[in-house]
Amino acid sequence: MEIQRYNSVEAFRADVFGLLMENEAENNLLISMLTESSAKYSDDWLMATVVDRGNISLAALCSKPFNLLLFEPKSSDRVAVEMLAREIRRIGFGVPGILAESGLARRFAGAYSTDGSGKHHISMVVMYLDRLHAYDIAPGYFREIGERDMFFVPFWEHAFGEDCRVHVSPLPEVVSRIRARLGKGKHFLWEDGIPVSQAVYGRGTPNGAIINMVYTPPHLRGRGYATAVVGELSRMLLENGKAFWGLFADACNPVSRNIYRKLGYRDIGIFDDIRF
Repeated sequence: MEIQRYNSVEAFRADVFGLLMENEAENNLLISMLTESSAKYSDDWLMATVVDRGNISLAALCSKPFNLLLFEPKSSDRVAVEMLAREIRRIGFGVPGILAESGLARRFAGAYSTDGSGKHHISMVVMYLDRLHAYDIAPGYFREIGERDMFFVPFWEHAFGEDCRVHVSPLPEVVSRIRARLGKGKHFLWEDGIPVSQAVYGRGTPNGAIINMVYTPPHLRGRGYATAVVGELSRMLLENGKAFWGLFADACNPVSRNIYRKLGYRDIGIFDDIRF
């Protein structure tokens, strides 16, 4: 068993992409990072595999300040996880956290933070849709964001990050990121007299699309607006040829998961986010 490190996205992708595609929806984060045109190696990237007799037992990618992403084609023994943890400590990379399938994340955290300093941050359910169910549509209509929405949408996205306990970028970065989506069929609102809910087509895989940034202001919740905007965005992408939609939902938020289940989304895995 040995560790292979990479300084080329292309080389890493060539070795792991086929394995990732065997579970495309669950591996959407890694797949999208390796297929986005903006994916360029820098000194802040860690890419590695643990290889056992010619077969990959474990693959790892970390782009700071984001968490280490891990993937194992099948449940590996503790040796591969411990080897990777030791190597990361040896090179002094300083992993900020781990995001992976729950069992794998906990095994790595135990091997990496030998002093027990790893803290569970959040568990997320990976949800999958390939056929949209019928649903009651809330009053209002679906539309793409425009320049006229820039006075409030960045604040919604910032609030989403705080609500969901995920990385929150400084507001100027949020504004820049949203401007880059304008006119590209990425960011949508539900409007009922005023804008009331949003959803974003966040990233893609060869056959699927991932939804994120679903947000309704607290005083407008419980009226079916999130169901409406997610449902219409899901319908649009499926009609445009995507085979499936995927998303991450807070495992401790049954309200949001029930919204998605009404639309036809189903659970396919649980990921843990553990911080060091």
